[in-house]
Amino acid sequence: MKENKVAHQDQKGTNTPVRKDAFELSDKDKIHRIEENVREIMVTLGLDLADDSLKMTPRRVAKMYVKEIFSGLNPENKPAITLFENKYRYSQMLVEKDIAVYSTCEHHLIPIIGKAHVAYISNGEVIGLSKINRIVKYFSKRPQVQERLTRQISEELKRTLKTDDVAVVIDASHLCVVARGVEDVSSTTVTADLSGQFLKEATRLEFLRYIGY
Repeated sequence: MKENKVAHQDQKGTNTPVRKDAFELSDKDKIHRIEENVREIMVTLGLDLADDSLKMTPRRVAKMYVKEIFSGLNPENKPAITLFENKYRYSQMLVEKDIAVYSTCEHHLIPIIGKAHVAYISNGEVIGLSKINRIVKYFSKRPQVQERLTRQISEELKRTLKTDDVAVVIDASHLCVVARGVEDVSSTTVTADLSGQFLKEATRLEFLRYIGY
């Protein structure tokens, strides 16, 4: 049977693939269904769910999926953004670096851990600094590929700030590389989305110097 899918409506070209009925179930119903499926996986693996250490694991995993690590799938959890008039006429780039990234690889459902570096040049308004962190967190809390995550953050900032002068770099370690497969514990993956003035060599190099690249 062909699955009926629709893109998560965030930004054109950077959508997270979700089904049309993705938000018909309540969080409570989702937790119940996931709990039963995690229980079946654990039983299939031969684990004894009567053990004190394991008996609540299916419930804990289900709640974690819905309320925490995949909470960014639900548009109701999108952060409200506060903008302020740029009264001080600050015309240089604003850079917020080393923002923690905790996401999940959509191919293996294991962690992606790293840092995001974000910059923008004001087009008349500035964003509350904590809101940049919240945008990064919101889009990270989904099954992801790093390339899409980088673009989702960039596109959301451009839409919110009404400017193309935005730069995003993510440097992350993928546990699907570290803990399985080649088991390479030292490599990281770097992705970037630069637009507007950040495509100019001088501006780009200034930004990269600020973030230590």
